[in-house]
Amino acid sequence: MDTSANNLFIGRLSVLAERNDPINPDLYQKFDVKRGLRNANGTGVLVGLTRIGDVVGYDIGPNGEKIPIPGRLLYRGYDVVDLIRDAEANSDYCFEQCAYLLLFGELPTKRDLDEFRNFIGQCRVLPPNFTEDMIMKAPSQDIMNKLARGVLASYSYDPDPEDRSVANVLRQCIELIARFSTLSAYGYQALRRYFQNQSMYIHNPIPGISTAENFLYLIRSDGQYTLLEAQTLDLALILHAEHGGGNNSSLTVHVVSSADTDTYSAIAAAVGSLKGRRHGGANIRVVEMMDEIKAYLKDWTDEKALKDYLYKIARKEAFDHSGKIYGMGHAVYTISDPRALLLREKARALAIEKGCLEEYNLYRMVEELAPQIIMDVHHSDKQICANVDLYSGFVYTMLGIPRELFTPIFAISRIVGWSAHRIEEIVAGGRIFRPAYKNICEPREYIPIDKR
Repeated sequence: MDTSANNLFIGRLSVLAERNDPINPDLYQKFDVKRGLRNANGTGVLVGLTRIGDVVGYDIGPNGEKIPIPGRLLYRGYDVVDLIRDAEANSDYCFEQCAYLLLFGELPTKRDLDEFRNFIGQCRVLPPNFTEDMIMKAPSQDIMNKLARGVLASYSYDPDPEDRSVANVLRQCIELIARFSTLSAYGYQALRRYFQNQSMYIHNPIPGISTAENFLYLIRSDGQYTLLEAQTLDLALILHAEHGGGNNSSLTVHVVSSADTDTYSAIAAAVGSLKGRRHGGANIRVVEMMDEIKAYLKDWTDEKALKDYLYKIARKEAFDHSGKIYGMGHAVYTISDPRALLLREKARALAIEKGCLEEYNLYRMVEELAPQIIMDVHHSDKQICANVDLYSGFVYTMLGIPRELFTPIFAISRIVGWSAHRIEEIVAGGRIFRPAYKNICEPREYIPIDKR
């Protein structure tokens, strides 16, 4: 195969694609198109109803204006802060309780929770020969692609993959919830072996521990972790488990499930969505941005130097020249992102344990300085707060988790929300998603091939 000739061929074709696909931005306004399913005021277009999660960041005034309020995240009507504080008071892990709540719509009793945790623990082990055949063979440089392949491959190991009954879908979803940490950890081990020329170590999952503990155990050669490390990861899993039906990956689940496809196809599609840099990959961009800031600053406590550099980033003069200060701003949250506040609190405690307090303080300065800088540069009066991505990558780094696993961790958590939304679509949906697109290409008279 002549690679250079093929590249030239594809290059010529790409010129055609770029030339014939642009759309005049003015046309979107002319035809009142809700780009990105967003209204003119930035709110989402209402396309469905849900009982699962609610993201609250503003009220709507009498004239349709957004009124900023402190952010709240609700799981089945319960404030996630209350769930977390109760777990902390009882020195317990809460992710599995959140999973139960999101899936079934009710808070579990202690007996319910013990039975659910036990079932999840039993399901963590992958089917016979799955690791060798589906993970170690054809390894991937991106674990999200390996995760999607693992989800699709699970179809072949399911005795009844096409049964759409609620009971069977629940069984499929719980098995995937249990196995996502194993799939991600083993996918990383394959990446280490084949792409990074490092040692690979495969631990068998432990049934009787939390998802957070099990994941730390699987990715570490010695399988050791501290209580604070496990509690911090558990918190991160809780905070990423659900974020309403309108986020891109959860909407993907609703859209694909509405076509009456199988569970594995629906969840694999959501994994593909989450991989996107505008969605689940954002925390990596924060860490990369902070790497550049740390390299630039001679003194991490120099507020003036930090402010000057953040202005450069916002003006597209530094970092990736996008003008984005990553980790800042959110589509819904205005005054505060409750996930960022909770994770920031835990990040400080972990930073003290790990000797990273100076770096933590740098993140705090970015959080304090960035909103005004963004408003100044973009001439906006929109209220901006730190989002969860500002601290999640920092937390994962302190936990010794490689960057290749940042987005898979998001998936390990969000599979719970996806599962709940799939079940909701099956129970309460019943109509295939079919929004409209306006065709703006004028009719053209066909030209026979011998006259072109």
